[in-house]
Amino acid sequence: MGQQPEMQPEGPPQDGRGEGAAGLRPGDLTGRAFPLGDWGEPAVRLDELYRWVERGALDTAAWYLADRVWKRRGARVLRLGAAGGAVAGAALPLLDMTGVVGGVAPWGYLALLLGVACVAGDRYFGVTSGWIRDVATAQAVQRRLQVLQFDWASESVREVLGPAEGTAGEAAERCLGVLRRFSEDVTELVRAETADWMVEFRTGATPLGIQSAGVVGQRSEAGSQGRFPLPPGAGARPNMPRQRPPEPR
Repeated sequence: MGQQPEMQPEGPPQDGRGEGAAGLRPGDLTGRAFPLGDWGEPAVRLDELYRWVERGALDTAAWYLADRVWKRRGARVLRLGAAGGAVAGAALPLLDMTGVVGGVAPWGYLALLLGVACVAGDRYFGVTSGWIRDVATAQAVQRRLQVLQFDWASESVREVLGPAEGTAGEAAERCLGVLRRFSEDVTELVRAETADWMVEFRTGATPLGIQSAGVVGQRSEAGSQGRFPLPPGAGARPNMPRQRPPEPR
């Protein structure tokens, strides 16, 4: 994790409604009121809803990026303490046994105990795992936002060139479906990260679903595979009951 380039929260959009996003602090991730507007001009209304959805995704990613700052620093301190304690715990008793430095063996045992305490504290409080979850969730939200941006651009180009099929109402419904699916994906990403945190808080260990944040970001669009998935084995060949061969007469 330490060798990867640091992620930076994206800047506010150019609609002037993103002021104060850079000052988000952990604890500010709350729900937002749905914007009310006039549907007399559907294109303007859809653009307003898109910017509202995009702003919410950027705020969510910025929240996780801000929350991971202190966890990253704490994880580095605890890991350095664990490494230093392990090295000192092995080196000091060896120096005492060889006679290079006398009377330092007890300090080596104390350093080893300190290293074990750092490892236990990191695991119990979930500092490193929380850092990883924050980065993974922010990356998943930003990756899903890129998909939304390209999908919205595709819908915009389709409207500019003229709809190939359907009416204007169907085109507006299709755009609303894109925004709704994106909002559901972001909500599911946050829910999965919260569920992982709850599991870790109860067990005191790293949850097995720590990478679940990246799974939701890769879900396929509903239009390609249908809204409801087929049950397992639906496309398989049905097993016919075996029949006994006729007995010879």
